[in-house]
Amino acid sequence: MEFNVRRLAADAGTFLSRAVQFTEEKFGQAEKTELDAHLETLLSRAESTKHWTEKIMKQTEVLLQPNPNVRVEEFLYEMLDKKVPMRANNHELLGECMIDSGHEFGPGTAYGSALIKCGETEKLLGSAEKELIQSSAINFLTPFRNFIEGDFKTILKERKLLQNKRLNLDAAKNRLKKARVADARSAAETELRIAQSEFDRQAEITRLLLEGISSTHAHHLRCLNDFVDAQAAYYAQCYQYMVNLQKQLGSFPSTFSNNNQQAGSSSASISVPTAQPAASLPAPPPSQTSPALNELRSTSGTRKARVLYDYDAASSSELSLLADEVITVSSVPGMDTDWLMGQRGNQKGKVPFTYLELLN
Repeated sequence: MEFNVRRLAADAGTFLSRAVQFTEEKFGQAEKTELDAHLETLLSRAESTKHWTEKIMKQTEVLLQPNPNVRVEEFLYEMLDKKVPMRANNHELLGECMIDSGHEFGPGTAYGSALIKCGETEKLLGSAEKELIQSSAINFLTPFRNFIEGDFKTILKERKLLQNKRLNLDAAKNRLKKARVADARSAAETELRIAQSEFDRQAEITRLLLEGISSTHAHHLRCLNDFVDAQAAYYAQCYQYMVNLQKQLGSFPSTFSNNNQQAGSSSASISVPTAQPAASLPAPPPSQTSPALNELRSTSGTRKARVLYDYDAASSSELSLLADEVITVSSVPGMDTDWLMGQRGNQKGKVPFTYLELLN
């Protein structure tokens, strides 16, 4: 019991000396031991890592689940350590609606059959979206959250201990300055050596932890690659689903073709804003087979052309295009027949012929 009382009294005295030291520093009445520049840099880097990790986590959660009410509900289930109930996402709800309406109108009708096909594809998109969310939560969000709730909390704990050791050190320095009697000075010097030793040891522990932030960055980079891979797989899967759906809908009689096809804009299944090899370029619209094209290729003249699809230039010799803009085109001797020379203002470059509609 006596030992515990002495221990409590010593702890109370230490706490009081820290409080006095901290207060005097705030009022500029006491000197403060500054941390070395390298340690300060590491502390700043750790704070920055924590700040941006939290922001990236938050925005990723918003991207994966835009509904704030659902996010709050999932957070509460997580806090209560309960499994989040399975719920249909927007794609799946739309798919069910389309399928039900298709059966109502009759699977044997063109419209009913198309609705069912679209509904089935929407449900596939919903399933792919769930896979993306699950993969991202496991391989991206969880490691980021583990850093915030684990490693960084350890850093904060050791940093707080370092602050206490620093206050003890400066309090010991002040007591040594104020000591006048030889015995008091001797005791103060001993106390200062102990405080300095404890401060140096804690500074080294804190420094080693902070240098581990580099490993954290490397780990987060691997998680980022996993997230990008998951997104790439998701969008590729969705693209393939939609291409297959377009092919299925394209099997209907031409009476039921889409409005864009009826307008003669394109018979291509889908437009992708990347460069394509000549063999896979969209087929030219009927209007392109007019004598105007032959005339353009046989002369050195120019024509106006409307762009049918977005196109991203694959090299500096090509010209990027935006759908519905009007550019000037010409034929260059020796150029591949699938390409024309396009010009927009001062910009000039090759453009794929099948992405254009010549104007009269």
